[in-house]
Amino acid sequence: MDLMLDLPRYLVGVTEVVALVGFSTLGGAALRARLLPAFAGAPAHLATGVLALALLIVVAEALGTVGLFEPLPYLVAVAVVGIAVCLGVGGGRGCPSRLLGFSPRSLRPSEEGGWGEKEDAAAPEGHPRPPSQVATLVALAIAATALVKFGLELKPNLTTGMTGFDSTWYHGPFAAGFFQSGNTWELHFIAPQFLAWFYPANAEVLHGVGMLAFGRDLLSPLLNLGWFVGCLVACWCIGRPCRVAPWSLALGAIALSLPVLSDQAGEARNDIVGIFFLLAAVAIALNAYNSGGGRGFNRIPGESSTTLVVVGLAAGLAAGTKLNFLLPAAVLVLGMPFVVSGGSRRRALLVGLGGAFVGGGYWYLRNLIHSGNPLPWFDSLGPISLPAPDQALGGREGHSVLGYITDGAVWSDWLLPGLHDGLTLLWPLVGLAALAGLLLSLGRRADPALRVVGLVGLAAALAWLVAPTSASGPEGMPRGFESGLRYLAPALVLGLAVLPAALLPRVAWGGWPARRGVLFFAPPGHADSHPRGWRKTQRLAGHPPQDRTRGPLALAAAAVLLAVAVGYPVQRHYLENRYADPTFAAPGLNAAFKWSTSLSNARIATTSTRQYPLYGTDLSNHVQYIGESRPHGGFTAPASCRRWRELLNEGGYDYVVTTRDRVEPNKPPFPETAKWTESPAAEPILWKPPTVVFQLNGPLAPSACP
Repeated sequence: MDLMLDLPRYLVGVTEVVALVGFSTLGGAALRARLLPAFAGAPAHLATGVLALALLIVVAEALGTVGLFEPLPYLVAVAVVGIAVCLGVGGGRGCPSRLLGFSPRSLRPSEEGGWGEKEDAAAPEGHPRPPSQVATLVALAIAATALVKFGLELKPNLTTGMTGFDSTWYHGPFAAGFFQSGNTWELHFIAPQFLAWFYPANAEVLHGVGMLAFGRDLLSPLLNLGWFVGCLVACWCIGRPCRVAPWSLALGAIALSLPVLSDQAGEARNDIVGIFFLLAAVAIALNAYNSGGGRGFNRIPGESSTTLVVVGLAAGLAAGTKLNFLLPAAVLVLGMPFVVSGGSRRRALLVGLGGAFVGGGYWYLRNLIHSGNPLPWFDSLGPISLPAPDQALGGREGHSVLGYITDGAVWSDWLLPGLHDGLTLLWPLVGLAALAGLLLSLGRRADPALRVVGLVGLAAALAWLVAPTSASGPEGMPRGFESGLRYLAPALVLGLAVLPAALLPRVAWGGWPARRGVLFFAPPGHADSHPRGWRKTQRLAGHPPQDRTRGPLALAAAAVLLAVAVGYPVQRHYLENRYADPTFAAPGLNAAFKWSTSLSNARIATTSTRQYPLYGTDLSNHVQYIGESRPHGGFTAPASCRRWRELLNEGGYDYVVTTRDRVEPNKPPFPETAKWTESPAAEPILWKPPTVVFQLNGPLAPSACP
């Protein structure tokens, strides 16, 4: 059976992706113009992107709740919602323009009779603008280098497939489960470790969107490259209100290139996704606070509400991506109302919370319905008992960095080497610079909005410090510390991105006073206003508008042609080699992964924590870890041969992959479940430690257990 995509099917997938992006951007652009009318340039595009992504995710969740997250219903729903939003919010005006990526406002005549949007703010009289091209070029060179590095790191996965542990443990299975079932509401039980089936899954939904388009995971190894670019744009926007965008971009790019985040390239890991949404929320908040020629949210009636609903939405999208973003997202949503005037704070809090719920509340509501607890990892709140599954978390033994904070032996043997490997030899400089950015943001001379951002970054660091997986492993041997540094990465990236803005009131740049000399770092052509002392000037005058549709149309056409000309042979190569010769797991498990690539529509039972390669090249195999449901959403492995066989019979499986995750010394070469499966109705077809694959030719007799 040919599992490759022929050209017509590939073109159908490309067309669907283009349509989904187009219609979601149509709705996102209309919402941005209505909610953030003062935005222009990069912040406007960033906000439009956040709103478009929210539209894609929310529509998928709505359809997935009733089992209709399928190609045609999803495409139709996104198109209908995108068009309806544009017609409803914008009154139908400019919808075609928004679909092409620009605002119709830019085509209207200005008050002075010219055309276009506002020109950049001019320097005060007597202080001409110094050149800024060098700073911009240096920052762009650093960002480009970081992007190339990330691209080179993902390149091997375009041959092997996604091989990271978390990608094959739960990211990939969740996305494939959404794709197969069309359902996002039911819990997808995987290996009984860490109650992972309760994890929020915004990122996995978007992987599922790519699977709907192509029937394969062609986009999955590439998606994090897009999130990386989004993070760079958000870093630029964080520095833009204070005219230090190049330096925020450069420092953010350096933080995003740290070794601890290299495992995001080519994988389905979602740390980079949460970082993007958190940075975007911060950037939108800072740009809104400093837009329109003044400081604060209340220059226009109702402006704080429209702004904070978008900030809350972006923060909620972060919290709906990964658990460690819950605390910083909550701090941002709860802190921003204190920036507005007292009379508006209650409304600001409500709209911020509403936006956050839309962005990430779905998964916690799902947990509440299934287990009685939105955070089932916690079974008590002080003296109050909470509903939760009555089972051990499993996996690595949990320990936090805070628990080892005074343990000198652990520091010398594990933590310091981990910091060196995860954050490079310069980790003290990186850590101190990020901490300085966050602490200086709290200063009395800092903007109130920037103070909230400082608290957000410190909350992200605190979430890492106390997380039970930040130093997981046996007592005194935190083997998971280096990998757990990715939970610290959001604080590092945010701290470095805000450092230039936090330094402004304290440093004179290039011999200029702090609030004037900062122009040295501002690239020309910005549409933002400076917090104090700057004023908007003339609009562009003169000629009638040119045809603004040609550029976007040409870019869209070029992107489609590139996807066809380059993407088609690349995807053929990817599908031909995906898990064809895996080497990332135990020998027997590697052999099982290779065996399963050519299967289609098979029902596979397994005891492997890594499951994703078993779904096959066309993602049609139904893969299920063998276990039984427990109260409050619990899920545990069967404890007896009889129960094991009963569960296999109930599932109607074609194959059973009995295995351990690794070859362990001083243990039998094969797991006990292999012996439990041995039967005249179970034919072993692969036998390699620590894995045995059986083909089931009939039900197994529970009474005949060995």
